[in-house]
Parts: sequence; structure tokens; C-alpha cells
Amino acid sequence: MSTATEMLAKYLAAESALLEGKEVTLENGRRLRMEDLPSIIAGRKEWEQRVAAETARGNKAPAIGGLSMSVASFNATTRSAWRRNG
Repeated sequence: MSTATEMLAKYLAAESALLEGKEVTLENGRRLRMEDLPSIIAGRKEWEQRVAAETARGNKAPAIGGLSMSVASFNATTRSAWRRNG
């Protein structure tokens, strides 16, 4: 498991606990409460982007700004299948 994946899991757990009304104590002793939820959500979103970027690099999918994209194929097989179905 990558660092980004581990951090995302921690942020998700903290967010879930806060939403359930619990108080979260971090490894450094800092306590998080409901008023800390916006910073937890921001951190979760950042780690989600990092995990997505790692996944895109791992899959070697084309990506722009961390967002993957699909590429259309216009080879002969695709055209003939389209003609049959169109």
C-alpha cells in the first residue's frame, strides 16, 4: 500500500468518526473535533487526487492534471462494427 493510499484511509477514518460525533486523537496527540471537519475534508480531497495520479501512472493511462482520459480508436475494426450497428 502506498503512502498516499494509507493517508487517504486515515483521512477517511477521521472524517467518518467526526461525522459520527466522535473525537479523533492523532498520533501526535492532537485532538480533532467537528469544527476541524473542513480541514479534514480538504486533506481527504488532496490525498484522493494523489491516489488517482498514482493509479493513472500505474495504469499508464493518459492523464492531464491528474485526470485520466479515454482515447477514441478509429481503426478498421471499429469502423466496420459501427457500420453493422449503425
